[in-house]
Amino acid sequence: MGEIRLDGAGASRGRLEAMAGAIHHRGPDDEGFWVDQAIGLGHRRLSIIDLSGSHQPMQGVDGRWTIVFNGEILNYRELRAALDYPFRTDGDTETILAGLTVHGISFIEKMVGQFAFAAYDSATGTTHLVRDRLGILPLYYRQTADSFLFGSEIKAILAGMEQKPDVDVESLDAYLFGRSVPAPYTLFAGIRKLPAAHLAELRADGRFVTHRYWSPPTEEARTWSAGDAVDAVDEAVTRAVRSALVADVPVGAYLSGGVDSSLIVQKAAALHSGGRLKTFAAGFGDPRYDELPFARQVSKHVGSDHHEVHVDARDFEALWPTLTWHRDAPMSQPADFAVYRLAQAAREHVTVVLSGEGGDELFAGYPKYEAANAMALASIIPGGLRRGLAGAVDGVLPSKLSRARIGLRVWGAGDRDAQFRTWFAPFTERERSQLLNGVATRSTSLADASDGKDPIRAMLLADLRNWLPDNLLERGDRMSMATSLELRPPLLDHRLVELAFRLPSDVKVRSGQTKWVLKEVARRNLPPEIVDRKKVGFRVPLDAWFRSSLRDSVRDRLTGSGSFVAETMDRKAVRELLDRHDSGRFNEEASIWTLMSLEVWHETFFSG
Repeated sequence: MGEIRLDGAGASRGRLEAMAGAIHHRGPDDEGFWVDQAIGLGHRRLSIIDLSGSHQPMQGVDGRWTIVFNGEILNYRELRAALDYPFRTDGDTETILAGLTVHGISFIEKMVGQFAFAAYDSATGTTHLVRDRLGILPLYYRQTADSFLFGSEIKAILAGMEQKPDVDVESLDAYLFGRSVPAPYTLFAGIRKLPAAHLAELRADGRFVTHRYWSPPTEEARTWSAGDAVDAVDEAVTRAVRSALVADVPVGAYLSGGVDSSLIVQKAAALHSGGRLKTFAAGFGDPRYDELPFARQVSKHVGSDHHEVHVDARDFEALWPTLTWHRDAPMSQPADFAVYRLAQAAREHVTVVLSGEGGDELFAGYPKYEAANAMALASIIPGGLRRGLAGAVDGVLPSKLSRARIGLRVWGAGDRDAQFRTWFAPFTERERSQLLNGVATRSTSLADASDGKDPIRAMLLADLRNWLPDNLLERGDRMSMATSLELRPPLLDHRLVELAFRLPSDVKVRSGQTKWVLKEVARRNLPPEIVDRKKVGFRVPLDAWFRSSLRDSVRDRLTGSGSFVAETMDRKAVRELLDRHDSGRFNEEASIWTLMSLEVWHETFFSG
C-alpha cells in the first residue's frame, strides 16, 4: 500500500501504519514502511519465498527504484540467472527490482506468475502500478487533488481516508447485472481497481495514465489436429502446475472431484516433492449436490493426504458480515462461503494452495458455450421484437423451467454484450430499470466488436475480461487471504491462456461436449467416471431458506425502515419480487441473494 502527496505535503507514516493494519491478514509475517518526502510505501508480508530475507519495501542497489510487491514470480530463478545484478537476497522481489534496473518497466513482460506491485522511480518521479495479466491479485487506488492512495484491498484505502466515501450509485446497475462491478469501478465512490493486464503511471505532475500491456492472442491460422491440441494442452498444463509448486513453504491443493481440480491434483501429486500432496474438499450435507465421494476417489487414485471440511448452512447468516468485510464488496454467490471454509481447513496444514479456476473460461466449460452458436443464429431477429417476446413469456415461467427462463432472457437481451452478461445475470434490463427507477447509471461494455464472428471465442474473451477477474478471482483472493493463505490457479498461467486462445473453438466444444480438449487431457490421467460425470458445483437450498428461516430477516432488511435497498431502489418492486418467491411458483433466489448481499455490504461498511 502507499500514499503519494500531490499538494506538497509529506507522506504520513501513521497513515501507512493504519492502512497496513487494515490488511494484517494478507501478511501476518512481517511489515515495513518507507517514506521519502511526498511518497510513502508500506507492506504486509506473507512469507512464501526467501522466508528470512526479502524485507519490503525494498530498494535497488543504486537507489533509483523502490518497490512494494504482492504475489509470486514463478520463473524468478530463470530471470535472476539472466540478469547482471549484485543480488543481496534469494527472493523474487529483488528479481523484479533487478529487472527494472536493467530493463525498465518493460521487464514485466518477462514475468510469469501472479502479482500486483508499485514501483517508484526516483529518476523520473513516476510511480508505476502493475497488475498481473489475468487479474489474480488485486490493486485499488483513489486519487484526489491532494493525494493518491493505493492498496491490495479497499479497506486499506478506507483506513487512509479522513472521511468515509459515499456509495457509487452509478455502479449499482452494473452490480445488479453481474453481481460484481467491472473494473475500473467499485461500489465505493472515487475508489477504483486497476484492470487485469494493465500498467498505470502516476507521474510527477500528478497525471495518471493507464494502458493494457497484454492481451490474449488471436486464433492461429494453422490447422490443429485434435491429437495435437490435446498434446499441447497436456504439456502446457504440466508446465503450469510445475511452476505453481515453486515455494519455500508447504503447498496443497483444493479437490472438488470435478475435472479441473482433479487434473491439477493429479499433476501436482506427480510433481510434488516432500511427501504426499495434501488435498482439501468441502461437503454440504446434501446428497443431491455432495461431491465428496468423487474427491475421495481422486485422492485415492493419486495418493494424496486428503482432508475434508463440512460447510454448515446455519453459518451463512452469521458469517455474512465478516466475509463481506473481507470481500470489500457484496458476496457474489453462496460458493464464497465454501471457499472460505476450505481456506480455513487448508491453512492448518499449508501456506499455499492450488485451485482449478479458469478451466471453464479458457476451454468453454459452461453449458452457455455449447449454446453460443445457436443463440447467435437465433438473434438475427430484431432486438425490439426479441425483447418483447421474451419479456411476455419470462414473467410466467415457473421455477421448474429455470433453464428455459435463462435462455429466454439471453435471447431477449439487446446486443451481444448484453447477451453474454445475461447468462449469469440475476436481473434483466427491464427489472433493473424498475428497481433503479430514477437512479443514475453508468454504461459498461465487456464485448468487443473486433472479437470476430466466432461466438464461442467472443464469449470466452468477455468472461476473461470480467466474470473471471471481477468475480471468481476476486472471491478466491479475498476468501483465501482472510485466512492468510495464498491461492494459485495454475490453469491461469498466462502461457497456458495464450495457448487456449490460439486453439480453435471446435476443440473446446466438440460433438456436443464442452471443455473437450481439457477433458481429453484429463482422460489420460484420471478415471473415466471423474472425467465424464455431470458438472455439479456448489449448491445450497437458498430458495427454501428465503421462504422459511431467512424469510423474515430478508423481508425486513430489504423493505424495512433504514434499508439501503428499500431507500435507494423502488420499494414496491422489491416487495413484488419477494412476494413472487413466497408464492412458491417462482424461484427468485438469485435476485434476492443479490439484493441481500448488497444490503449486508452497506450495513458492514456504512452502518457501523
